[in-house]
Amino acid sequence: MSDWRALDHRTVVVTAANAAGVAVAAGLPAGIGIGGGTSPVIALAIVVPVALAGIAAAAVADEVRWRKTRYRVTAERVELHTGILVRKRRSLSRERIRSVDLTAGLLLRVFGLVNVKIGTGEQAGAGEGSLALHPVTKAEADRLRRQLLERAPAGPVAGEPENGRLATLDLSWVRFAPMSFLTPTLGVAVFGAVLQVAEWFGLQQGVITWALDVLRDLPLLAAIGVLVGIGLVVGVVGSSALFVEMWWNYRLDREPGGTLRVRRGLLTTRSISLEERRLRGVEVVEPLGNRLVGAARVDAVATGLVKQKENERTDHKTLLPSAPKAEADRVAALVLAEPVSPTESVRLRAHPLAARGRRIRWALAAAAVPVLVLLVLGVTVSAVLLHVAWISAVVLAPVAVALAVEAYRNLGHGLTGGYLVARSGAVRRGTVALQRRGIIGWTAKQSIFQRRKGLLTLTATTAAGQGAYSIYDIGESDGLAFAETAVPDLFGPFLERADNA
Repeated sequence: MSDWRALDHRTVVVTAANAAGVAVAAGLPAGIGIGGGTSPVIALAIVVPVALAGIAAAAVADEVRWRKTRYRVTAERVELHTGILVRKRRSLSRERIRSVDLTAGLLLRVFGLVNVKIGTGEQAGAGEGSLALHPVTKAEADRLRRQLLERAPAGPVAGEPENGRLATLDLSWVRFAPMSFLTPTLGVAVFGAVLQVAEWFGLQQGVITWALDVLRDLPLLAAIGVLVGIGLVVGVVGSSALFVEMWWNYRLDREPGGTLRVRRGLLTTRSISLEERRLRGVEVVEPLGNRLVGAARVDAVATGLVKQKENERTDHKTLLPSAPKAEADRVAALVLAEPVSPTESVRLRAHPLAARGRRIRWALAAAAVPVLVLLVLGVTVSAVLLHVAWISAVVLAPVAVALAVEAYRNLGHGLTGGYLVARSGAVRRGTVALQRRGIIGWTAKQSIFQRRKGLLTLTATTAAGQGAYSIYDIGESDGLAFAETAVPDLFGPFLERADNA
């Protein structure tokens, strides 16, 4: 395919429909506010023409964008010409293309359209490492993905993992969704949303009065319990619904040409492709809530996994959502083409007891900050806050110590085969298995407090994932020897050896 092609012309209809939705969402409270001061007729006379003008302007702008956008795929390059006032001509070498990700919201799916993002896996600024086609037909998107990512040999290669389905969604995994900090956050957000909507209609004071009347006959603790219970129920429903929307019809496949493909989504479908030659390991992530119920997720550690502009979350690198820990270990092993996941097979070495003391001291210091603030406010503003301060201290101190001890227990490091494995974290425990050949450097940091305890923080530098993975508060001599064993000749020339003394 070498001829210049246009995007699908139905993009104009989709843009007009989206603009209409925005106009309704923004026009409703605006109309209510204007109508409250005048009359509904005058409010409609003002809001409706403005909304129609906005919809028309969006449609015209997208029509011009469609006319000025063309793309083509040649034997060597993918080219895209865009721009209305300023014309842009961009191209990517096909040899550098590492991903073709497909995304389709509800409206696009109604019209059979898909947004395509072609990426090189390079962290270039201003989107220089990617091209976006918004939108093309689903058939065209699938053809582009196959054409740009197919690099399969003529026949099977000995020793390569078999292609096929690696994992699918089990609806029972939804039970893990509420076990996160998102649940109470959603509960609080819903209370705020109710009050905001009530304010639009001038009913906020009435809603607050009604709620106080309902709770007035209850003891204070019971009233607080009712509010917390309602918030938690709303949060559980909301977090479960979000999980279903994001991970519905989830499938993880290994495709010909050495590509891992994740497909998921209910209202907005997503297809994310990852070349296995970019993979440098995996991270098994166990947030505190999920860890309590035996769940974990699997993230890819790969080069060029940069957040998309339209998706600022971290799920672009997630290969498996929250699932039973045994399933996470199974998927990690399949992704790495290993008999057993390195995160499961290695026995991690414990860190010195001095590391536990550091964590306890830092945790108590963090807990002391709000207590001190409350004490100062209690002395200067209200004596009631003094009682809040000592209650907070009684509650926060044991929680801080418990989290610190848990953080120490989770520290560990080890080597297994070609992988370095490191674990850390209490609220978010992460166990990363990093290919030793993917480590391009070591950094050893030692604060004055670590030096007194004979500890240091050892950081493995890599071109993949976060770019650096740390082993915190490891023993000084053990850490340097471990770094030399994991990747010889990086630290070796700078170490003083006893046999050379």
